[in-house]
Amino acid sequence: MSNRTARRTHSFTESLIRDMTRVARAHGAVNLAQGFPDFPAPQLLKDAACRAIQDDVNQYAVTWGTPSLRAALARKYREWYGMDVDEDREITVSCGATEAMAAVMLALVDPGDEVIVLEPFYENYGPDAVLCGARPVYLTLTPPEFRLDPERLRSLVTKRTRAIVLNTPNNPTGRVFGQEEMEAVADVCREHDVLAVTDEIYEHILYEGSHVPLATFPGMRDRTVVVSGLSKTFSVTGWRIGTIVAPPVLTSAIRKVHDFLTVGAPAPLQEACAAGLDGLGPDYYEGMTRAYAERRDVLHAGLAETGFECAKPEGAYYILAGFSSHSALDDVAFSRWMAKECGVAPVPGSCFFGRPEDGRDLVRFAFCKRTATLERAVERLRAFFG
Repeated sequence: MSNRTARRTHSFTESLIRDMTRVARAHGAVNLAQGFPDFPAPQLLKDAACRAIQDDVNQYAVTWGTPSLRAALARKYREWYGMDVDEDREITVSCGATEAMAAVMLALVDPGDEVIVLEPFYENYGPDAVLCGARPVYLTLTPPEFRLDPERLRSLVTKRTRAIVLNTPNNPTGRVFGQEEMEAVADVCREHDVLAVTDEIYEHILYEGSHVPLATFPGMRDRTVVVSGLSKTFSVTGWRIGTIVAPPVLTSAIRKVHDFLTVGAPAPLQEACAAGLDGLGPDYYEGMTRAYAERRDVLHAGLAETGFECAKPEGAYYILAGFSSHSALDDVAFSRWMAKECGVAPVPGSCFFGRPEDGRDLVRFAFCKRTATLERAVERLRAFFG
């Protein structure tokens, strides 16, 4: 049997995020690597999922999403952002935001195109572009501010530029990009006829500033694809319910790719997410944000106290931290050493950069955990790094 593998896979590595979860389990470490909560999802959602299963909502849903969820999403975008979204022609429900991003790229990006990706970035964006035969072009944001420089962005645009990927609130930096930065992206997209693909999965988890979808900026509605989902908002990362909002002509192509990738997301869980969107009001979102802010403060204080270099995130639930004062090891070796010796597992920073060496002195910690879990992690950090 031939052992030849497709060239497109040769630049990929196994996800360091998922790998560090396995390392954490092997050493009994507090897992602050992978971004999944260790606290319960809202009871309303769990009850709605059980009810849907008992009511035999267990077969294929409409490929691009159940009518109830698409209707709830249309209401959500209108109420939160003043966006009029056609639930029948502009919304696609996917198997998580990860599949959403892959489907969008495969539907809209051709071989030979270029995709501008802000880095540090969530580790899937580069491989998604490569799978399309496109070339990822990285716009590096400089710590500690991680601000977007409009002139540097413009310098990367060529006649091959097809799309700009923008993630705000941002994983892994915690940045919430401001009005001027968002305007800079919109200006480039309008002037050069470039698409914006916005990953807004953390849209409701922010502590400073406000989340304004790029699609609401003048001239951007018809050239923006909004990727989001319910997994972070409702603490159901294992349900894999992602969402895509795009103009009809783009949605038509995206739905074709989505259909052949996964057919559809789980039907009973879509019904439960619709119930969550309609049934959980402002108190839920305010309470969620308040709880995450408290968790952020616990972990940030512990990291700063024990010698890590880090800023308080403005949104999402991650802290990107420098560890050069602790060790000359690279990020992968340091993360594994921390899990084994300190009992706290982060993610190596190299997985967030096009050139791994650019993240060799960084690690990312997730604080989507119970406060008690974070306090236990901080106790271990103090005892180890004292």
